[in-house]
Amino acid sequence: MNAAPFIDNLIRDRRSKRGFLDRPVPIDTVKDILSTASHAPSSSNTQPWRCYVVTGETRDRVTRAAVAEFRANHATLAPEYPFFPQPLHEPYGTRFNTFRGQLGDAQGVHRSDKAGRLRDVERQFLFFDAPVGIIFTMDRRLEWASFLCYGCFLQNVMLAAKGRGLDTCPQQIWSLQHHLLRAELGIPQDEMVIAGMSMGWANNGMPENRMALEKTPVEQFASFAQ
Repeated sequence: MNAAPFIDNLIRDRRSKRGFLDRPVPIDTVKDILSTASHAPSSSNTQPWRCYVVTGETRDRVTRAAVAEFRANHATLAPEYPFFPQPLHEPYGTRFNTFRGQLGDAQGVHRSDKAGRLRDVERQFLFFDAPVGIIFTMDRRLEWASFLCYGCFLQNVMLAAKGRGLDTCPQQIWSLQHHLLRAELGIPQDEMVIAGMSMGWANNGMPENRMALEKTPVEQFASFAQ
């Protein structure tokens, strides 16, 4: 049987969801997803990923602390690694601004509404109400090439979740909270906080979960030599 249509649809149907239902996810399902994802390729099989899964009371404690930290210190929080160059050059700047405008419209938050935008960021530190939150770390002594391996692993996590009917949202913004996460989860200093991820059953009644994002045609990003 040709599995290509199933795999293609799985990839195309995966979306970052920013709102979840109050419906638990069995921890064994999360374990299966991570076990499957661990078959991602990595340079010389180094497998640089480490995961901290939070649910229940631990998730609630971490999210309360993260929201409080953001409210108190949002202007000074700094990530473990730069997210974008400043300024963000073209064509990436236009893509970024188009997306932010589209997301703000779906959420009913105008770009000039600073208070509303801060409330939107706070929702990220609630894992968008998903029942499962995952924090991803990597040994900081590794080189930047290991980020390539990590990207393969994260995509596998999201696709394995989607194949089980679950949705996700990868969130690099959790790197802003690396000091708090070390205290709350016992993450050692020699591990860099790469990202977080929300996982659960998406609430597709929310407009931001129904956005259709424009993807660049293959002719614009690939060249073919024969």
